[in-house]
Amino acid sequence: MMKLLLLLSLVALAQCDIRRVPLQKGKSLRKQLKEHGLLEDFLKKHPYNPASKYNHVFTATESYEPMTNYMDASYYGTISIGTPSQDFTVIFDTGSSNLWVPSVYCKSLACSNHNRFNPSMSSTYVSTNETIYIAYGTGSMSGILGYDTVTVSSIDVENQIFGLSESEPGYFFYYCNFDGILGLAFPSISSSGATPVFDNMMSQDLVSQDLFSVYLSKDGESGSFVLFGGIDPNFTSKGIYWVPLSAETYWQITMDRVTIGEKNAACLLTCQAIVDTGTSLLVMPEDAYNRVISDLGISSDDEISCDDISKLPDITFHINGYAFSLPASAYVLNEDGACSLGIENMGVPTESGELWILGDVFIRKYYVIFDRSNNKLGFSPLS
Repeated sequence: MMKLLLLLSLVALAQCDIRRVPLQKGKSLRKQLKEHGLLEDFLKKHPYNPASKYNHVFTATESYEPMTNYMDASYYGTISIGTPSQDFTVIFDTGSSNLWVPSVYCKSLACSNHNRFNPSMSSTYVSTNETIYIAYGTGSMSGILGYDTVTVSSIDVENQIFGLSESEPGYFFYYCNFDGILGLAFPSISSSGATPVFDNMMSQDLVSQDLFSVYLSKDGESGSFVLFGGIDPNFTSKGIYWVPLSAETYWQITMDRVTIGEKNAACLLTCQAIVDTGTSLLVMPEDAYNRVISDLGISSDDEISCDDISKLPDITFHINGYAFSLPASAYVLNEDGACSLGIENMGVPTESGELWILGDVFIRKYYVIFDRSNNKLGFSPLS
């Protein structure tokens, strides 16, 4: 199935290195603690605390996964697979459903500078004869499926099916600073019918609630996380606005309309949108994009003067009776004095029709709760 994950560029940035040079990756704190057998004790004594004023204590079945914010363009964390564990950085992607990582069988250039899973080094690996192919908006992978223990933060998911890439054609993944992708959408869109990681967390009773929540920091700051099985009350002080899902595929919802300032624009008589942590920008169908650009008074090249940010109107998404507004400071990207619009033209419709994608530009303004028990999304405004 053609995937919606665009991992779009900020002008030419994307989640990958802007200079098209492989990153020099050092060991994370999590990896160092794990290597010395100290990670479990550390997590018990130091529950996730994005700022000192926060004191929420996470239970054993509420497990946070810290994520690195790479230039506000991508957010990724570290998981491990196998026994003994092999570590990988992955995008936690609510716009797809499969877990895959590079493997030692992969000879593509894109695999040459990333961690590769070696099945022969894991005593718990179980092979299959099944294959997998996934096409994303900016790249693709193909390979085989296998089973092993996957550890996400402090949660050990046994017998998790995942993809081992044998081919990652092109250059896109080569320049990306993550190894693979962990999909958090519904099983219905999973390639090869593979059970998603969070579905196994639920079925194996590894989380106290069948939901997870996401906080994405801005301006490259630390503190981003996925919290599996819980809601952090420190991020919901302004209330939670619940929206029912319109489809159990992506995290898809119905928008009533979209306004630019006081003008009705683009989405006039309802339209469908997905909330996607794996997409950097706001992505719109072509007609809607052209209408928004026109109403904003921006030229088609999307380049704007940083001095004009204060003059631009809010973009407001009217969803389930609520108004979710984005100021220009949120949808205009300022990179060292060079400003561009954080909005992208979808172009060709997806297999699911003309969907809007509410990517990281939108999610950074809200603490988002992905509730599988009730098939709904919760949004709590951030200051």
